[in-house]
Amino acid sequence: MSIQFLRGNSQTPRGHAILIAHSTTDTSTIFFTYCIVTPMPLSMGKYLPAFLAAQLPPEEMREAASVSVVPIPPMLEEAGSLEQLELLAERRDDDLCDIGSINPKDEMARMQQAVERCQEYGQLYLNYASSFAQTPFIAEVGPEDSLSPLDDLDTEELLMQTMSDRQRLTELGKLIGTARYALEGHDSRELQDSKQRMQRIAGPLPEKYRSSELLAAAFDPGERGAKLAQLYLERGFKLLDEEYAEIPGIERAIRELREG
Repeated sequence: MSIQFLRGNSQTPRGHAILIAHSTTDTSTIFFTYCIVTPMPLSMGKYLPAFLAAQLPPEEMREAASVSVVPIPPMLEEAGSLEQLELLAERRDDDLCDIGSINPKDEMARMQQAVERCQEYGQLYLNYASSFAQTPFIAEVGPEDSLSPLDDLDTEELLMQTMSDRQRLTELGKLIGTARYALEGHDSRELQDSKQRMQRIAGPLPEKYRSSELLAAAFDPGERGAKLAQLYLERGFKLLDEEYAEIPGIERAIRELREG
């Protein structure tokens, strides 16, 4: 479903909107996020201390160079009634947009829909903004600060940046299955794609989860690698849930497999 404007006009969006979705289990339950399209590109890199900027990889600096559209919060959250949001939008002079329905238990879908629909709204604003892009104020902007198409934004990367440790472990569990299937089918392309995604997801995890060892096991051919990957994943969830009494047994099983 595309965005439907309940308040405002898709031809002349304001650049700030309340986006709502209905629960698939109870249509009276409303979820929302607030979408902001920055009036000018916002360069986050300008505000980083020099010593910190020097440590960031070039690709991360490029990602920080131009922020155009932001969902706040990054996940659709449960709100009050539709009437309350309608009143709020009117008092604040916000656009109010219906973005469809959402499964309240699917956290990944709630993040993905917030990001994708926010980008869709942002693209509508950029289309509208192109009609007044030649005003004197805009004309003074340097070429390096020009508005970039939202297609250039990495939706998956934005989702990954907002993931909790539990969500990261859950996604790694899914990708382990994909990687093992690719190994068995000798699908080098799928294998490389799975490895890259797992590295991006696992990168921010604290060292205690031993994600590098999990990844190494996930791509180790044979039954041993598959068992090790599942043990590392299980160990991660036990740490997350603070079920520390279960961890020694898992560690013992890992040692036996590695030494066997």
